Amino acid sequence: MILSENIYAKAEEIIFQRRTDAEVKRTMRVNEVERKIPEIAELNRVHLSNLSQRLFKIIQDGTDVEKKIEKERRDNRQAQAIIRSYLKKNGYPENYLEIQYTCPECDDTGYSNGKRCSCFKELIKKLSADELNTNSHMALSSFETFSLDYLKNENNYESMEKIYRYCVDYAENFSPKTSRNILMYGNTGLGKTHLSLAIANEVLKKGFSVSYDSAINFLRQIENEHFGRDLSGKDTLELILSSDLLIIDDLGAEYDTRFSAATIYNIIDTRLNRSLPVIITTNLTHIEIEERYDARIISRLGCLYDYLKFTGKDVRYLKKNNKDI
Repeated sequence: MILSENIYAKAEEIIFQRRTDAEVKRTMRVNEVERKIPEIAELNRVHLSNLSQRLFKIIQDGTDVEKKIEKERRDNRQAQAIIRSYLKKNGYPENYLEIQYTCPECDDTGYSNGKRCSCFKELIKKLSADELNTNSHMALSSFETFSLDYLKNENNYESMEKIYRYCVDYAENFSPKTSRNILMYGNTGLGKTHLSLAIANEVLKKGFSVSYDSAINFLRQIENEHFGRDLSGKDTLELILSSDLLIIDDLGAEYDTRFSAATIYNIIDTRLNRSLPVIITTNLTHIEIEERYDARIISRLGCLYDYLKFTGKDVRYLKKNNKDI
């Protein structure tokens, strides 16, 4: 994935801060324990604090190096065992003085077995998605601000309540590898974008990466990068192919070109192959979708997506005529 340098720099900074925070918290726990348990303070002072100096002297002296180092190791293990017993006796976990890294695989270095750790790759993915979503209106939508009160006297109240409950449950139980694909369709002003963004907000709170934008904006950016009109170094296509959740808003509003059609198919098919979920919103009807897109896209949408049909009157119209609600 091609990314701007500032994302890598920010990721490195976050990883460094995680490690620093873990070490600072460990030092604070050591100071706390040494104040409360003098025996541990004495063991740390006598046996552990000068260990590196003793090892250096052994190596520098050059006689019976292996034997002396092995003795130091035995003494160190014995001292650690005594410390753990003191901790347990005083109500602390036995591992209380160990450094608690965010990622035990790489100890918050960003590298594991000489390669970039998976935690660093996940961080890059999330930061990239955050950058992509900077201009979206995610913060404006939540389940709490989606009201069904305006529909209480409408025929579609029950069906919209089911859709609302479906979306809440989807967000609460979201998992990149098991969550379903969704196609939200219906006329404008019925809450498709609001509910898709509410899902996005909850998924982001769980620490997953979300890529959200309108179909036309996604495709414009991908096209600019593909034909060299954007020299920022971004790779929007790869980002939206790998995000934990992709939300494509207003499918069908994009220009109907061969490039757009091929890109939409690539996105839908690749994410299906990677078992990564997509939420699509559109104002198109079933028939209009079938008329606009080719059989390969229709087949995947029809067989592998949950269809949520939004019906009723424009919520803005209902709000205008129900000011007392």
